[in-house]
Parts: sequence; C-alpha cells; structure tokens
Amino acid sequence: MKALMQDYALTLDKLFDHAAKWHGGREIVSRLNDGQIVRSTYAALHRRAKQFSNALLEAGIGVGDRVATMAWNGSRHFEICYGTLGIGAIHHTLNPRLFPEQIVYIINHAADRMIIADAACVDLLEEILPQCPTVETVIFLTDEAGMPETSFAARPYESWIADQSETCPWGGFSEEEAAGLCYTSGTTGNPKGVLYGHRSNYLHALMTLQPDALNLSKRDTVLLVVPMYHANAWGVVYSAPMVGAKLVLPGQHMDGASIHELIESEGVTYSAAVPTVWQMLLDHMKEAGAGFTTLKRVTVGGAACPESLIRTFHDDYGVDVIQGWGMTETSPLATVASPTPSIAELPFDAQVPFKLKQGRLLCNIDLKIVDDAGQRLPHDGETPGRLMIRGPAIASDYYGEETDALDEEGFFDTGDVSTLTEDGIMQITDRAKDVIKSGGEWISSIDIENIAVGHAKAQLAAVIGVTHPKWDERPVLLVELKPGEKAEAQEFLDYLDGKIARWWMPDAVVFVDEIPLGPTGKIDKKRIRERLKDYDLPPPAVIAGPRD
Repeated sequence: MKALMQDYALTLDKLFDHAAKWHGGREIVSRLNDGQIVRSTYAALHRRAKQFSNALLEAGIGVGDRVATMAWNGSRHFEICYGTLGIGAIHHTLNPRLFPEQIVYIINHAADRMIIADAACVDLLEEILPQCPTVETVIFLTDEAGMPETSFAARPYESWIADQSETCPWGGFSEEEAAGLCYTSGTTGNPKGVLYGHRSNYLHALMTLQPDALNLSKRDTVLLVVPMYHANAWGVVYSAPMVGAKLVLPGQHMDGASIHELIESEGVTYSAAVPTVWQMLLDHMKEAGAGFTTLKRVTVGGAACPESLIRTFHDDYGVDVIQGWGMTETSPLATVASPTPSIAELPFDAQVPFKLKQGRLLCNIDLKIVDDAGQRLPHDGETPGRLMIRGPAIASDYYGEETDALDEEGFFDTGDVSTLTEDGIMQITDRAKDVIKSGGEWISSIDIENIAVGHAKAQLAAVIGVTHPKWDERPVLLVELKPGEKAEAQEFLDYLDGKIARWWMPDAVVFVDEIPLGPTGKIDKKRIRERLKDYDLPPPAVIAGPRD
C-alpha cells in the first residue's frame, strides 16, 4: 500500500527558499580581500542568487551543465552555489591551492563550461585557461572597478547579473539529479570526482544538524572557516540555512588575528576547521594575551586532532572541541566524537581519550571493518581493519569512471585503517597507505604524531615508515620546531617514552625547516616520502638544528 503523503522532492533550492522566507533577516557577513566587511541577509542573497540563475540561463547553462567556482568563502560564492543548483546545473568547486596541472586535469575532466573566480586567482587562470578548451566564459567576483587586467575575455560579476530579474523558477527536477561536484586532492594519483546529489546533500544536512553532530540552531553564529571547496564546507553551506544560523564568511583572511577579530566582532558561537587553522589561532591568542567572549564549541576535522589542541581550547579558553571524521566521498561528515551519557558524566581528563577518537557514527551511516581479504573483523575497539562505509550520502562511484567502487554488500572502502566498538565508536589508526608495518605488526603514525606535536617546542610533527633490513619498516619522526626553538632528538624520544609502546618508538628524529602541507591543510606524506626516499636506517646521525 502506498502512503498518502505529498510528493515533495528533496532538492536543495528548497533550503534557500526556506531560509529566505522564514529567516530572511538573519545576517550573512563577509570579509572581502581588502578587509572590508560586507553585510547582507538570507533574503537579499536569495534575490541575488535568482539574478545569477537568470544570467546562467541566458548564457545557455542548463540541467547537468558544470559551473565551476574558484573562490574563497564569501557571500557571492554562497549565492552562486544556490543560483547554480537551483536551475539543475552542477556547482563544481575548484580548490585554487592545488597544483596548476591538477586544476587543468580537473576542469577538463569535468568539462566545465564556465568559471566564476575570485579576482585574486587571475594569475592562476592566465596560466591554465589555454589548456582548458571546454571553458566558454570567465566571470570575476567583483564590480567593474575591481576587474583585473587579463589576456582573456572576462566580465565582472556585478554587471553580469545587474539587469537580471530577481524572480526565477527553481526546482522542478528529480531529487536524484546531481547538485555538486568536488574532486579529491589527488594524493595517490589524479584527483577523483565525487558527484553529490540533491537528495544526498539534503539528507546529509539533516544528519549534521543532530545534537550529537554539529548541533546547529538559529541561535548560533557560525564562522565558516572550512572552505566551500572542501565538500561544501563540510555540508554547513546547506545545514546553516536550514535553521537560519547567522553566517560569517572570512574570505582569504585565515590568519589567527583575522579569525579572532571576526569571532569577537560578530559574536561567533561555533566554527569548524582543520587542526592547522586552529593552531594558528591559538598561537595568536597566546601572543596577544586574548580570550573569547562568545565562542562555545569548535569542530576539528580533515586530520586527526592533537590532544594538546583539545586541552588548550578547554583549559585556557573554555571552548569545547569536538572531533569529526569524514571524507569528500562521504559528503563529508560521517562520525562525530559527541560523548555518550556515561562519558559526559566523567571529569574532563577522563573524557579526553574519547575526544581523541573520530567518534560515533551518525544516523543513516553503517560501518564495518575488514581484513585485506574483505572478511569482517570484530567490533571490539581493539582489532584494526580497513574501514568500510555505506549510506545515502556516500559515493557509489567516481565521476567519469565505469567501475563500481562498492563491495558486494554495498560498502565503500574509505582507505582508512580503524578500530570500531560494538556501539559504533570509531578511531582511525592510520591511512591504509600510511600505516607502518614493522615485524608483521602495525604502528599508527597518527598516534605518534598526535603525541609528539604536544611537545612545547613542536610546531608540526609527521611520522613515516622507512625501509629497515630486519623489520621491513620502522618509524621516523619529523619535527618542525616553533620559531626560535632549538632541540635535540632525545628530548622528543623522552617525551614519547611511556606514552607509546616501546616497539613503536621512532628509530630517528629528523628536524626540518618545514613539514609540507597539502592543499587541504593536511600533512603531505607523499612529498615527505619522496624527500626521504634515499634515507637509510639506522641513520649515521640525527639531523638537528635551530629554526629562524
């Protein structure tokens, strides 16, 4: 028997319609490249998004066409997102921090017809556009006065939409239509495209609003630090309008001082970012002797959260840190370290081991761990295995590829190695490609890194496996010291002693001027391995020295 319910397609245009109608006066605040603060509302941006939709239609853009954006978080980028998907076109977010050759590959693979770019990206576009034959139009997110000089034809966004109507029919297509396209960072080969759907992103937004997830409400002021080109700012670009939360968009200014100024001036209560961004903020706070007056909680994702970061936020500033886990292929949020009732009753020190885990799976997510043969492993919280995931917001395949990415039970291989408890608490022990196999056993590079970065002299820490004649691989710890610090290897070995198993102890400590980061802010271990490809163990000496 069929239910007697209304046919209401879960398309994302309805989210913005809802925000404009019922939360229309709620502010959206943006910082421009020159530092200027621009204020708008959901209702005003909704009207501008409709103008943008009409400009797209006039340019011949329709359902299924890819419209690329190369921009940071700002109100124009926000309205473009909804103006694109409202007419059934696909919003393709480009990461300007990728290598140019990767961006060329992505644009050509996606067959983007149009690029809407921040004016700061003009040099990058000059370099890549001759290699991108599908791109017909380039629009810069500025007015006539802010247009950069170019060797290619381009138009300013403001004049491009100025004469368009503020009314445009949205929706009317299937909720199964594609809405967004985001490519992985390509650390193990060419970037891969993840094609999100209206239904999948709508459901993901509902999942992230849960109290045991991001716990957003209209009472929140959300600083959207994580870029929109990182899986739709971890989905918050959809979940915040659902509840009418105030949005603060920082643009390119991501240094600690700029982030702190926005938090204080706009009354931010919640934010989300990768650990490196939060560490820059905390460094500024310490130097400036500053504090927070409104910030209550932050989510850390994109890389494992160091214990030192959790404790500093809590002990020094009274801010709760909640770790989340996901990936581009999972839309992205899948687990959150929100405490169970029994854990919440514990003293803070006793809660920290749980906060260091990636957390409990959200509703509509299913997890399992398997061995290399694909056989299920026990959910005992101790046995590590390859983490597999399924759900309505999980990729089934990569865009433009013909092979099925799922196993026979419909699970997607995350590429992570983790443990899993019977009540769904998950902890990543490593990426499958980063786990160190020593003497037939696994060593977690993540665990060693998270402890080592807590040393008072450490700015960043990374651990990789280096070939060993007897044990196959042994761990080497790389440390980037804080400016002006000097250290000896034994200081870090002593610091790790008693915190990790003896046989996990790094065979060498290498001090480096800089630990390379990838375009998403994660430590780039591929580049580290390339730099140390000729490094032999045991080393003749430990390299150590000061940082300027």
